[in-house]
Amino acid sequence: MSPRRPPRPSTSPEVASSVQRHRAAGRRAVVCGVITISDTRTEATDTSGAFIRDALRVEGHRLAFYRIVKDEPGAIVAAIEAAAATEGLAAILLNGGTGIASRDRTYETVAGLLERRLDGFGELFRMLSFQEIGPAAMLSRAVAGVYRGRIVFSMPGSTGAVRLAIERLILPELGHVVGELGR
Repeated sequence: MSPRRPPRPSTSPEVASSVQRHRAAGRRAVVCGVITISDTRTEATDTSGAFIRDALRVEGHRLAFYRIVKDEPGAIVAAIEAAAATEGLAAILLNGGTGIASRDRTYETVAGLLERRLDGFGELFRMLSFQEIGPAAMLSRAVAGVYRGRIVFSMPGSTGAVRLAIERLILPELGHVVGELGR
């Protein structure tokens, strides 16, 4: 038996109008960069990076930067800086290296660069992941925030985790988040 959900509160006209504006803002096209962090993947085997790139294109966003780098802090920083220097780029999506294995250094590297964190991304990702895979979701160190005026999302590298992050969290809010950065 599934748990009962509490009844939804009635929505005032002001809230409904705000939600409509929010949804409209989310439809804007965004110029994006994708960085895959992996010691073993190549462009031919980067299924998670390919999924991100394809999902962005399907939703009308433009890919302006793509790179695969080793899970080395210097390589990760260099790739993020190169993406941030790309003309018009507003969002950087990273996948891989967010676990707790000794080679997983993406979280520390990315978190150290962020000027402002968007903690809700990691919290929601882990909650949704828990619903799919159970307690192993706590091993994810997904993180998001702002770096040099760009939104940065760092997610695990498995295709299932990428699909979850992209479809449930990133794509529905990408245009809105970028719009908020420009305010």
